[in-house]
Amino acid sequence: MAFPLHRSVLATALFAWMIASALPAEAQPSLRSTFPGRRIGGATRGECSSRLIAHLVPADSVYASGESRLLAILQGPSLNPQPLQLSFSAAAEPATADASTTLLPASGLGLVLFRQPATRVPLRWVSSYQCDQGSTAANDDPLAFVSAGSPPAISLLLAGSSSEFLSLQKLLQQISQACGSTVSRDLISSRFGFSDLIKTDWPAQLPVRCVF
Repeated sequence: MAFPLHRSVLATALFAWMIASALPAEAQPSLRSTFPGRRIGGATRGECSSRLIAHLVPADSVYASGESRLLAILQGPSLNPQPLQLSFSAAAEPATADASTTLLPASGLGLVLFRQPATRVPLRWVSSYQCDQGSTAANDDPLAFVSAGSPPAISLLLAGSSSEFLSLQKLLQQISQACGSTVSRDLISSRFGFSDLIKTDWPAQLPVRCVF
């Protein structure tokens, strides 16, 4: 009677392995635990490099955009906005390997919404300003190298539509309805825990720009 029991245990184990292998990336903790995510980018000095740039993703900088593939970035104020560079590459590969890069026009304070590339996931999403390192001001600044090394915002984009990210997916879809209009500053501050980043002198309503 022991043999049928062993066969049953083996079959159960095999079935569990098959299910685990089919799980989406968000169910695989190894990549999430080792990915060097940082949803907020920027340096401490330099007009361009110190400008706030933040991915609207959870605090651990891991997100799955679901069927809508909507992604969003919060940009801080600037007197001299620079173009925004978005880069997407396979998360398991070096950051520079086969990266797909898009350059968005310079824009002021507000949110920028766009769609994640329809490529295989998981993806490394990197965002930074294309600062003009060749400017006279930069050449005259003895600490210009600090700006040149400004850390970008980095997030891990996973597959699937896990309930873990459902509320954020719905929020971004709601915000997308305000393209060309505005969204509440306090909503973004409270939803993403940005109270230390979003200053009280910012306008109560933030512009929403959509690049679709």
